[in-house]
Amino acid sequence: MTSQPSTGRCPVAHGFDAMSDDYYHDPARHLAKAREEHPVFSYHYLGAWIVTRREDAETVLGDWQAFSSAANSATIDVPERYREIMPPELISQMLVGSDPPTHTAHRSVAQRGFTKDRMQALQPEIEARAHRIIDKFETRGTGELVQDFCLELTTQTIMAHLGLSYQDDPMMRQLRDDFFRVLASAQEPLEEPERSEVWDRFIEANLHLRAIVDERRDNPGEDLISDMASVRDKDGTPTLSTAQITLHLAEFAAAGTDTTAQAMANAVLFLDANPDTLAEAIADPQLWPRVFEETVRRRPSSTFASRQAQCDVELGGVHIQRGEMIWIALASANTDPTWADRPFEFDIHRPDPEGHLAFTQGRHTCLGQSLARVQGSTGLQVLFDRLPSLRPEPDFELDFVRMALLPVRRSLPVIWDPADVERQRNRVMRQRELEIVERRTESGDVVSLTLAHPDGDPLPQWAPGAHIDVHTPEGPVRQYSLCSSPERTDRWRIGVLAERDSRGGSRSLHESATEGSTLTIGWPRNNFPLRESPRYLFVAGGIGITPILPMIEQAETQGADWQLLYGGRSRSSMAFLGELARYGDRVTVRPEDEYGLLDLDGWFGAPAESTLLYCCGPEPLLQAAERASAHWPAGALHVERFSPKTIVRTEPDEEFEVEFTESGITATVPAGRTILEVAEEAGVTALSSCKEGTCGTCETPIRAGRADHRDSILTGTEQGANTSMMICVSRAEKGCPKLKLER
Repeated sequence: MTSQPSTGRCPVAHGFDAMSDDYYHDPARHLAKAREEHPVFSYHYLGAWIVTRREDAETVLGDWQAFSSAANSATIDVPERYREIMPPELISQMLVGSDPPTHTAHRSVAQRGFTKDRMQALQPEIEARAHRIIDKFETRGTGELVQDFCLELTTQTIMAHLGLSYQDDPMMRQLRDDFFRVLASAQEPLEEPERSEVWDRFIEANLHLRAIVDERRDNPGEDLISDMASVRDKDGTPTLSTAQITLHLAEFAAAGTDTTAQAMANAVLFLDANPDTLAEAIADPQLWPRVFEETVRRRPSSTFASRQAQCDVELGGVHIQRGEMIWIALASANTDPTWADRPFEFDIHRPDPEGHLAFTQGRHTCLGQSLARVQGSTGLQVLFDRLPSLRPEPDFELDFVRMALLPVRRSLPVIWDPADVERQRNRVMRQRELEIVERRTESGDVVSLTLAHPDGDPLPQWAPGAHIDVHTPEGPVRQYSLCSSPERTDRWRIGVLAERDSRGGSRSLHESATEGSTLTIGWPRNNFPLRESPRYLFVAGGIGITPILPMIEQAETQGADWQLLYGGRSRSSMAFLGELARYGDRVTVRPEDEYGLLDLDGWFGAPAESTLLYCCGPEPLLQAAERASAHWPAGALHVERFSPKTIVRTEPDEEFEVEFTESGITATVPAGRTILEVAEEAGVTALSSCKEGTCGTCETPIRAGRADHRDSILTGTEQGANTSMMICVSRAEKGCPKLKLER
């Protein structure tokens, strides 16, 4: 048991109550009232002294010999029936509840998994997961932020870092909550029947994780559990036992999830109260790390850190006896006016943004602070990139797990304008990490890759003609048509041709994209949609069959009349022939080495009423299709190009101005430079991928002026309508001195 100050010990801050709504609403302001009265005071509810000033907090945090952390876990009362599995000497080795040399040895094993560089390397995956989570609820207009987004993101991230599968997800979420209850029981009572329920689950989860640790010792992977299990002493024995590693995993399940989730929810509240700061961060994404730092300065997720005096000391004019507990009020120390100028203002431009004590100080500085910083700032940026109008619901009720040490916000109801979804679709690059669950050879030089979420989540819906950006193993981003069934929400398929003159994209996919590996994939876009019609004539050349496959399926579903003409160099080079065989004589296969070039003049013949032509393949085929269908009604032919069409310029480019109406920026586009390049330099948000006018990512609405269209996507009719342009290649029309674009 902890040594408690007697009821009559002074000084006492009579207005302080760690169970009050005032405290849970704003711990720092509630503590400020007490700090002004008594910088160090006795709080009988916790049986501890509360230290509120920055100077005194640094004294306690910086001297582990005089102020021990051991009491944070040594006084946890393990139920008798579990002491053989979880002996008190084991649970006292928690990182948060131990001192050197034990703490130093254990921390050094775990530290390699939380280095700043390694956490920065996780950023793309964190960003992709954040997008994927928002995909699920963005159209609702209302939601519960803590559970639906903040905890979902932090839990998924720590699960990935530990290398655990989605089957372990429910257990790890429960372990997170149970660990906090077990830890808090060292200072705050845990009564029956909750005590037994918590400990039963806590032990069951520990035993399950011990089996995983043992398995990783024999078969290590690239994850934190494997890292810790692989560390050995000079004599070859494991540095940490299986039980010790598992105990620390329970700590990570809690500290690596809930504290950052709390910080993101708190940031939303601060930004709602400071709309100018929110607008500034949305306009300049480099400010999101400062938003996160100012949030945890103003409201640390853990309001207190606790220590036990190892000798008689004097702090703030108060005599503290050896053995008494001290709680360092981090929220108060961070808002001490002797340290922070304008301490209660939310100012993201403070000269020392990381100078706070939210991650404590000294030997017990938070092990996962680099993860928290990357995850918190990334999560907030994606959230407001996607849903910039998001705000807390007015007059929401306080909903906390009432623990003084760590006030856990259970919910934060929020609202936003569902129109954000469409407004932001072309402004925010959406990506995800998908696993290759199947690789098949479809012809002599074509492989298909089937992609799925590693955790089994459904994929976004798409329509025939859609393509995705694929970040290939060697780095180049390439576009590939989806060629699976749009009805399958659990997996996507692409076909990859081994191009003879590959610039690194298709070659690296053929060589390195193996089953079990992952690829970064963009959100589906559709520049080649299948219009509804009673009749279709499809023409595919080589790998151009890929977007046609789901089109045929949709035509079948609609009961439309259709025919496919499919050509290639040879029968052995033509992919998916077996898949097409079920359609019988509606599919005409014409390999060039058997039949010569496709007879498009014969196939297109006289225009057929209410018939649409869809053609995809190499550039010579598309040009032949355009010539052969020239006598068909305008808009009958639809083509998709895999490479930019050749545009012959007879006059040199001219300089012109471009005004980005939403950003309020006007810039000059000189000859030899693109609008996209100028926009990026001016700080205008402009998504792009191919930069050659073939993918449609940078399509931008035109508000005034006329464009010289040089893309390979818009039809002649669409270019003539002059409502949008691809700013990666197109320019102002000759004689048009200025374009106004919606950016």
